[in-house]
Amino acid sequence: MVKETLVQYAKVLGNLSAILDKAQLFAEQKKIEPAVLLNSRLAPDQFHLIKQIQIASDTCKFTAAKLSGQTPPVFEDTEKTIPELKARIEKTIKYISGFKEDDFKGIDDIRTTSPWVKGKFLPGNEYFWEYSIPNFYFHITTAYAILRHNGLEIGKGDYLGQLNYRDL
Repeated sequence: MVKETLVQYAKVLGNLSAILDKAQLFAEQKKIEPAVLLNSRLAPDQFHLIKQIQIASDTCKFTAAKLSGQTPPVFEDTEKTIPELKARIEKTIKYISGFKEDDFKGIDDIRTTSPWVKGKFLPGNEYFWEYSIPNFYFHITTAYAILRHNGLEIGKGDYLGQLNYRDL
């Protein structure tokens, strides 16, 4: 189940990358500095778009690494442009695409920890279902909402991306 979720994470990140292409074009057409979009947020106490994308990326790589007993790659969170964010997305997709379902055997026995919750852990399966999946979609949806709020003409089709419908 973890591998299938990582495949879906990669698809959604690819959709986000395509949305960022539209944001770049939107900024050019409207003569808006892309940094205005990238530093936008929906509420004063919320992370800006750049951080939303960084956290979505981190959620993917930390999930894959923690649940397979590996050390995740370090991404320095220095992105300031749309091309840099797209490059981060591509690095994330490449990393999470290298895992196989066998890499996640025994996730029930894994204890995942977090730097912001000292002295506590979540079992791997709870980390996956109760933290990773909701956290990933929270930040992806917030990134989408920030861009939509700023006038980018995107819709559910952009968020969902291509669906693999088949003939009946």
